[in-house]
Amino acid sequence: QVQLVESGGGLVQAGDSLRLSCAASGRTFSVYAMGWFRQAPGKEREFVASISWSGDNTYYADSVKGRFTISRDNAKNTVYLQMNSLKPEDTAVYYCAAQVAVDANFDYWGQGTQVTVSS
Repeated sequence: QVQLVESGGGLVQAGDSLRLSCAASGRTFSVYAMGWFRQAPGKEREFVASISWSGDNTYYADSVKGRFTISRDNAKNTVYLQMNSLKPEDTAVYYCAAQVAVDANFDYWGQGTQVTVSS
């Protein structure tokens, strides 16, 4: 089992920045990759970014490329999502997730943290 706890959400204005954190505990040695997803009201959950546990590979949704950066600190078992130039359409609940094998889904999820961007 892997437990995930997100933090860092809040209310900001368009153009501002936020950094989300996701602290992992439990069987973190089994983690293959970590990801950030988001779900806006009335919409399906969507992929935002992911990073391999080694940090060698990162992936981003087109909507956040150039604005968001995912990173990790293995010593702290923590993954970050630096969000710059925030837009109102970035408003959503942001979830951290863990993938424990290359051919597995993101099976472990945090409780989510709200990000609200006002115009």
